[in-house]
Amino acid sequence: MKAYSLDLRQKIINVYEQEEISQRQLAKRFDVALSFIFKLLRQYRDTGEISPKPFNGGVKLKLNPENLAILADLIENNNDATLDELCQILKEKIGVKISRATMGRMTQRLKLSRKKNSTP
Repeated sequence: MKAYSLDLRQKIINVYEQEEISQRQLAKRFDVALSFIFKLLRQYRDTGEISPKPFNGGVKLKLNPENLAILADLIENNNDATLDELCQILKEKIGVKISRATMGRMTQRLKLSRKKNSTP
């Protein structure tokens, strides 16, 4: 998602108020997405504001810092376990179920590597 400057937002509002121009033409003139024009004009009509709305967060981690410490210990003690096995061990230990992909991201976040056993 692009972040558009306050100056650009103000220019779009000024042109919209001073000229008889469609929203589609505004988007084309300023080389922005039509959806951006829709949202900007709706926000301006509803609140009188044109500043970008604040970012509302993202995805919250399933594991708190205490759980991450437990996970680090589990990985060190079971460093030959697969990601699936680590997920199962973690679920048994603290009761939190995470996916294999999440386990992979958590091991990267902790900067821990797992020993890979080669199969004969």
